[in-house]
Amino acid sequence: MYHYAWLSLSVIMFAIWVAIYLSLKSKIARREMFVVSAWTSLLGLTEPLFVPAYWNPPSLFNLAERTGFDLESLLFAFAVGGIVVSAYEYIFAAAHLSISHHNHHHRFHLLALASSPLALLIFLFFLPINVIYSASLALLVGFFSTWYCRPDLVRKMAVSGVLFAAIYFLSFSALRVLFPGYIETVWNLPALSGWFAVGMPAEELLWAFTFGLYWSSVYEHLTWHKLNNIK
Repeated sequence: MYHYAWLSLSVIMFAIWVAIYLSLKSKIARREMFVVSAWTSLLGLTEPLFVPAYWNPPSLFNLAERTGFDLESLLFAFAVGGIVVSAYEYIFAAAHLSISHHNHHHRFHLLALASSPLALLIFLFFLPINVIYSASLALLVGFFSTWYCRPDLVRKMAVSGVLFAAIYFLSFSALRVLFPGYIETVWNLPALSGWFAVGMPAEELLWAFTFGLYWSSVYEHLTWHKLNNIK
């Protein structure tokens, strides 16, 4: 019954990705969205960290159960990466401008970029908590590090966190309607808080919000750009 549920959620997110991509008028914005999505898809390779500690979804060819990896994760990661980085620019007209490398905050550029994956490694090894909490905490570390290094991006990061959490909540709600009982069957609920947001595990909403907070700034941070002409 649930064999195609994970694929369905990934396809829903990809459909949102396509809708935003086709609505972007700037070739530069489309390129940004595609490039970030392509790199973000690699995060799908971290799925063995979450299976079965956080959840254990039926997947195409039973890959998740047999290997921890699955194809759906690659599609999902591709979609959410582009959505997070472009949703803000889809709503607010903004242009990218190059910035100087010489602001005193920028001396921490590389450390800020590396802070989230480094924090994740530390949390995974030293904190006796579920991986979803380690991932969300690491994303928060990345957010605050980026905020310090690039305070000009904080508005985009904050708004993007809320935007992506809302988009993900609606997509997840569709999944619950299409596949009743899926959450109770697939998520490792005894290892989680037991808190729900209208039927959605609070951990999913926490991850969506923190992912939006941090990942939305990754393109501007990596390429030394800022957003201008916000309307």
